[in-house]
Amino acid sequence: MAIASINPATGETLRTFPALDDAQIERALQFAMTAFATHRKTPFSERREKMHRAADILESEAETFARVMALEMGKPIRAGREEVRKCAVGCRYYADNAERFLIDEPIETEAIRSFVRIQPLGPVLAIMPWNFPFWQVVRFAAPALMAGNVGLLKHASNVPQCALALEDIFRRAGFREGVFQTLLIGSEKVESVLSDARVVAVTLTGSETAGLRVASVAGRLIKKTVLELGGSDPFIVMPSANVALAAATAAKARTVNSGQSCIAAKRFIIHEAIHDEFASLFVQAMSSLRMGDPLAEETDIGPLATTEILSDLEEQIRQTVAAGARVLLGGTRDPRRGNFYPPTILADVPENSPGYREELFGPVALLFRAADLESALTLANDVRFGLGASAWTNDETEAAIFMEELEAGLVFINAMVASDPRLPFGGIKQSGYGRELGPLGIREFVNFKTVSVGRAFHP
Repeated sequence: MAIASINPATGETLRTFPALDDAQIERALQFAMTAFATHRKTPFSERREKMHRAADILESEAETFARVMALEMGKPIRAGREEVRKCAVGCRYYADNAERFLIDEPIETEAIRSFVRIQPLGPVLAIMPWNFPFWQVVRFAAPALMAGNVGLLKHASNVPQCALALEDIFRRAGFREGVFQTLLIGSEKVESVLSDARVVAVTLTGSETAGLRVASVAGRLIKKTVLELGGSDPFIVMPSANVALAAATAAKARTVNSGQSCIAAKRFIIHEAIHDEFASLFVQAMSSLRMGDPLAEETDIGPLATTEILSDLEEQIRQTVAAGARVLLGGTRDPRRGNFYPPTILADVPENSPGYREELFGPVALLFRAADLESALTLANDVRFGLGASAWTNDETEAAIFMEELEAGLVFINAMVASDPRLPFGGIKQSGYGRELGPLGIREFVNFKTVSVGRAFHP
């Protein structure tokens, strides 16, 4: 089966790649084991130098990589440059801090010496999505490689050129052949790769369905997993907030990556005292966004990545409106060629509709009215997801309550939710488990080995 790179703005097939056959997969797995045996013993100074080199390549070739993203999955070129530069920052963060995060940890006991030694596990399979095709991979690869693990990337099948570019970046940075490999395979091959004894762990960013499948296989085989799944993040605005700033940020938070982001704000829960003011400003801000060619500098919103995503979004909106939601902006597919859907705002969203219960992947905002803080929290937590949450208030008591009571892995006060290499990233509930980024991210795929030296020991 060929893996195709298709321009979502035009429908044009850009390139096709043959999927790896079983013999090629076997060679890659063996190559990973051979590479791990050497890579795990390399000093941090050597890994650090190579990871800085990877950052240099990302920065110097940001324009090239941004263009690949624009053509393969529709990311506006300006956003693509920002993504590549963020990858460079992530590489440098782990290059400079990995050794400190993984140093032996002494523990006082009755023994002569007791400590925890942190060691790599081996080849880790990374099943990654198309929406941030460079950043999602780098935020796994940078800590994994710096910890001494090796990576096997199964990227989304619609971004094969991004996947191959990432493998090439780490190779050119000086990492040994086999330390980071791209596996051009379809989803039907994932279970056999994950089931192979040489693969010791798996990280997945993707849908709930994919997470359930991968977790069930890994659980049966007792392999460590990290899952970063969907989100339907609340964006709460209280009367004490700067309403104009909140509305402007809301438009950006909803339409990052053309609305195709797990941590994009999706449900806007507004206190009734400022609801109408916010709604008016929000409609203005969303209306001002420019949709078009992702290669054009002025474009804010590009096409959705695939025809399937577009048709799914259309159906979710159709059902939500049929259930009683009001359309404040947009609401119908753009007639131009390609997978374009305009900025859309729906209000009065019924509980029995897809808009209330499901994740909408596209530039579609859902507007809710809350009578008070308690009802805002109830609305915010009344979903199966728990990834990110943003709350806007200048009342310290309210802010403290939101920090404590919002059911999410990430809570941002007076700011939109975003990933940062320095901060742990991940969710709860159906949004997954485990953490990426920060000190915790590099400690997901390691062995915490307890070492205790008894008093009979004579060096």
